[in-house]
This record gives sequence, structure tokens and C-alpha cells, in this order.
Amino acid sequence: MISFARNFISPSGSPIRELFPYLNRPGMISFAGGYPSPELFDAEGLRQAAAQALQDRVGSLQYGATEGSPALRGGIAELLATRGIRSSPAEILVTTGSQQAFDLLIRVLIEPGDNVLIETPAYPAAIQALRLAGANLLSVPTDEQGLDVAALEARLRDNPQEAPKLLYLVPSFSNPSGALLPLARRRTLVELARRHGFLIVEDDPYGELRFSDDALPTLYEIARRTQEDDAPVVYLSSLSKTVSPGLRIGWMVASPELYRRCVIAKQTADLCTSTLAQSVAVAYLQSGRYAASVARASQEYHARMSALVDALRGRLGARLRLTPPQGGMFLWVENVADVNAEALFHAGVRRGVLYVPGKAFYPDARPTGAMRLSFAAPSIPDIIEGVNRLAQAYEEVAGG
Repeated sequence: MISFARNFISPSGSPIRELFPYLNRPGMISFAGGYPSPELFDAEGLRQAAAQALQDRVGSLQYGATEGSPALRGGIAELLATRGIRSSPAEILVTTGSQQAFDLLIRVLIEPGDNVLIETPAYPAAIQALRLAGANLLSVPTDEQGLDVAALEARLRDNPQEAPKLLYLVPSFSNPSGALLPLARRRTLVELARRHGFLIVEDDPYGELRFSDDALPTLYEIARRTQEDDAPVVYLSSLSKTVSPGLRIGWMVASPELYRRCVIAKQTADLCTSTLAQSVAVAYLQSGRYAASVARASQEYHARMSALVDALRGRLGARLRLTPPQGGMFLWVENVADVNAEALFHAGVRRGVLYVPGKAFYPDARPTGAMRLSFAAPSIPDIIEGVNRLAQAYEEVAGG
């Protein structure tokens, strides 16, 4: 009989992945997955990049450096400069998606029982990874502007014994809420991290998918501006939402002492991120197509978000509470009326519409009538039909 490690005796899988069987049902319209639209993949640009990458057989098909190829790290540094982030290639660790970057951080930093702050509602994979590491999760509430920094400050002041080791959040177009953390809150948050000695893990997969030209500085850049040699922020991002999740190219930007330890942890995990994927990414970033592709995706996601919000307000109106996001891929919707969330979900599935129930985004899986709707993948006609089906499900459960 196999003797499993304690944390894997009865592990909980991703609540979103558990919805996958429903996707195979004929005619299902899904607002569930956090997928970019396949229609917006720059397939021709990636085909050209792959052909170029294969011209260098040694660089693309052989083992590579654990830190990532110098060419890709340089390309990422140039990309980050367009986001206002000053970094050198030596500070960038290429990872197999940003999820691996977070996993490496947990392996390097977290001991069982360590206190970790996490915005709630939160990205379920972050909750899952921290739980498997044995972390004690401390929920920090959010509002329509993201993390409630005042509530965090009060908690830190009133509970000094908690001494959290790190805080995880998605400050730009958060998953699941879509919220954008304001500049004043960002500055205060960095100061709180310095004052109380915890590390901020800034996960930024959606920051470029904004619906206006106004970009806020990242937490990482704010920290570097105020005290370059002591920035209490590690920055994570990837090409999954802007180019293709199939590349599995992510990265972290971290301090030298944290960087070195994460490199060692990655050596034991996968030696290096796929050199072929790295070479394709380099060729694509050098092609000059990246900015136009991201702009096209942002424009289309804005249109799809607007269609979703208009349809929800038109069909369900005052029964729902929502705040249209300023970017990203997600809309967080709360039921104002008293409705059975479990019954609503199953009624929706019967009618051929799928979403992620709000309880999936809380460490305690608390009962909630909220739901996360992703507007990135479905077309506008499917969005409108999906809302019609959701309204029918709502009428069934709520009695009209």
C-alpha cells in the first residue's frame, strides 16, 4: 500500500478544473475558464517564430540554462521597460508559466504553519499551492477597487503576533474580481510591507490587457523607486494571456538572494523551461508583432466585456451587483436577491451555460451567491445567448 505525504492523503484539486467535464456537453457556452480567445492568437506570427527558432537547433532543442536563455531574459527586460519596470536580465528567472514561479517562491519561503496574507476572493491556484505547502492563510477583504489596504493596515496593527511572511495579490485586473488597485493604495501597500517586514508577491498576467491608455505603475516599480536595494516585492508575469498559454513562458523578477534560491529550486523541478518554447518566444518578441497583438486583444476584450455587462443589466438588472472592469478577462457578479447559489449553478448547467461559483475563490469555500464570468473566450453572440440562458436559470431558481 502506498503511503502518501500528509498533504496528499486527501488533496483538493482545482475547483475550476473540476468543471471541465461540463465543457464537453454539446452546445455548452462557457464563462468559466480563464482562457484567452483562440481567435486572437497570432498564429501566423507564432508560425514564423517557430520556423526561425528551429534554425538554431542547438539553442532550441538542447538543454539550456536554468535561469533561462540570455536572449529571452534580455527580451523580457525590454518588454518590462515598456511597463515602466527597470530590470536587468540578471534579475529575471524564466519559468514554466508564472504558476511555476509562484510554486518556486513557496518552496523557498514557506514552512508549514507560516502565516500568509491573501486577497479574497483570490486566484484558486494560489490558494491551492499555499495550502499544499502548509501555510496558514489570512484573508484580506477586497472591494470594487481591489485589496482593502485600510483593512490590512488595521489587521497588521491589531495582530502583531501574526507576523505574516508574504502577501499574494493580483493588483491589476484581478482574478477573479477584475479590480484595479488605485495608485494611493499601491503606495501604502508597499510602505506597509516595509514597515511590517513581509514580502509582496505581485502576480501580473493581465496588466497589459487594459481598456484605456492609462497604466498604473506596478508595485515592484513603486518599491524600486523609493528604495532600490530593498524592494519588498517580487514580480511575476507571463506570456500566457498576451501571446499563448501553450508556450508556458513565465518569469519572476526578484532580489539576488531570493533569485539564487529559486534557481536552485527550479534545478530540481525541471532543469530548465523548454528551450524550444523560449526560442519561439524570443523570435516572436523580436518580430515586432507583440504590441499590435496585445492591442488587438485588449480592444476585443473590451467589446466583449461591454456586451456581457449590457446583457446582464438588460436581463437581470437590479438582481445583480457588478462593477465593469477596466481591463483583464473577468467580471465579478454578486446576487443581490436571495437565491440558492448551488441551485442556480446546476440550473445554468442544464440550460447550457457554465460559470465559476464564487465559493471557489475563498480559502474557506464560504457560501456566496457571487460568480466569476470570463468574457475573453466566448464570442459576443455566445455571450448574449449565455446571459439569456443564465437569466432563464435565475428565473427558475428565484421564481421569476
